[in-house]
Amino acid sequence: MSGKLFIVPTPVGNLGDMSPRAIETLRSSDLILCEDTRTSSVLLRHFEISVPTASHHKFNEHSATAPVIDKLKSGMTISLVSDAGTPGISDPGFYLVRECRANGITVETLPGPTALIPALVNSGLPCDRFVFEGFLPQKKGRMTRLAELANDDRTFILYESPLRLVKTLTQLAEACGENREASVSREISKLHNETVAGTLGELINHFTTNNPRGEIVIVVSGQRGDSTPRRHKNKYKDADEE
Repeated sequence: MSGKLFIVPTPVGNLGDMSPRAIETLRSSDLILCEDTRTSSVLLRHFEISVPTASHHKFNEHSATAPVIDKLKSGMTISLVSDAGTPGISDPGFYLVRECRANGITVETLPGPTALIPALVNSGLPCDRFVFEGFLPQKKGRMTRLAELANDDRTFILYESPLRLVKTLTQLAEACGENREASVSREISKLHNETVAGTLGELINHFTTNNPRGEIVIVVSGQRGDSTPRRHKNKYKDADEE
């Protein structure tokens, strides 16, 4: 009888976001696959989870998947975690899940933390229909993709590093216009969680003079055929920081 693969989301910042079910699933596993075993070890120690771990990241996932499939076929229960958030969402996971499906192995994904949904809802922009783009291509195809997103009428979401934030906002402004509404969220669920909302032009000015830090999520309004901003830039933090 084949085993089972669990996809287990882990907190993007606040350890209090770890669900009791996620903790129990990890404790009940025979093996935990980690994007970075050093990063995951902090989480596992905190929740007193003493299960063997192995590395499973973007540099080894293709070569490491076949042995994992063999372990699952032998009846093992294996969990996959990334450094933060839900595996498979801009993190390793897709290839392993696909191979499990191809081999008739049951996969169960637990609901849990991910950075894109809090950033989307926090932005105040329409969230009934949206596009998650993840990280844009660094070179080939980048400007083409930006042009496609600029003409989409749905809100779109990007991940970005703080070092590239101003450059990406500038490129977004060139593609969408400086008056397109947007927001930048950083350090979601952490102590210094912050969202800055306004037009792309206002966000460029803000982050040019305020050096961004932490994990970044950019949310941009879809094209509505109206370049007039509906509100002014605002900045807010979690209620528990007030």
